[in-house]
Amino acid sequence: MTSAGTVMVVIGTRPEAIKLAPVILALRAQLLSVRVCLTGQHPEMAAEALGPFGILADVNLALMRPGQSLAKLTERAVGALALLLARERPAWVVVQGDTTSALAGAIAARQVGIPVAHVEAGLRSFDLAQPYPEELNRTLIARLATLHFAPTPGSQANLRAEGVPETAIEVTGNTVVDALRQMLGELPVRRQTKRRLVLATLHRRERRETAFPQIMGALAAIAARGDVDLLLPRHPSCSPETYASLDALPAARLVPPMPYPDFVAALADAHLVITDSGGIQEEASALGIPTLIVRALTERPEVVEAGTALIVDTVRDSILAAATRLLDDHAAHRSMAIASTRIGDGKAADRIARRLRDELRAAQRPAA
Repeated sequence: MTSAGTVMVVIGTRPEAIKLAPVILALRAQLLSVRVCLTGQHPEMAAEALGPFGILADVNLALMRPGQSLAKLTERAVGALALLLARERPAWVVVQGDTTSALAGAIAARQVGIPVAHVEAGLRSFDLAQPYPEELNRTLIARLATLHFAPTPGSQANLRAEGVPETAIEVTGNTVVDALRQMLGELPVRRQTKRRLVLATLHRRERRETAFPQIMGALAAIAARGDVDLLLPRHPSCSPETYASLDALPAARLVPPMPYPDFVAALADAHLVITDSGGIQEEASALGIPTLIVRALTERPEVVEAGTALIVDTVRDSILAAATRLLDDHAAHRSMAIASTRIGDGKAADRIARRLRDELRAAQRPAA
């Protein structure tokens, strides 16, 4: 197809790559022309995340620089994407979630006059400072998008309340469930051990100085119990000093960012998840893994409503008490260990692809 029927998918981070991979595959299954553009916001990690899905990027803008501020990244990303889009003129630009790359892709597309489809639209914490800058990015993208693919009825309601037309919103489910289900069928051999696995992921930038010492203190106490293994992938934006309190503990295993299939295997094997991340709240809920959210609030209230997740904020004693209860009280753990379908049913990408296919066909139909 010519560029008039092409969809450009903009990806900046590893989570975006994971959540957009099923969309790319579904678009191609509809025989649509798809161009995949990496901004380089997560250098190498995004491309590696696409690998298990058999997807290669068509363009890598490689925009990251050491010590680069959010403002500078946004400026460079908007400029580079605007030039690329003006040259290639796709019919649609697809962005996902709430990253700086997603916002830059939406701004650049609208500046060039190309409609934007926003995957995972409508999530809200209703506090621009938490998570930062994600809540800000996501609400700005909503003002720029033409199509809003809301993962849940709750996110649909948020968009309606902001004045987004009903015809521009489609409830699809979250594509992370699509990705998760695909990877579950390709899991490596499960680990053989009697010690329960506690999986932790931490990276929130807005409260690192104040919150991380408390969270790490709780994780150190959990790892010192003697009856669990703690697995914590290091985040590339966190300094080595962040994890110093865990380095000497035999039961704490700190690893580089994990390939997605290996991460899914660890998640499926986990007894408990402790996280400040967004996507893992959804993945753990879909698998029925009890999750403690070490934040003051979440833009994914469905996981709490489903009973699979609990917000415990960032105070050491609060985290430790909640984790201890779930590790020692089998009934409490069992009450949260119920897989939920509130996040999605594994068919979100197909719904998104069909809607974009229909939009493309309508645009190409001769006027009456």
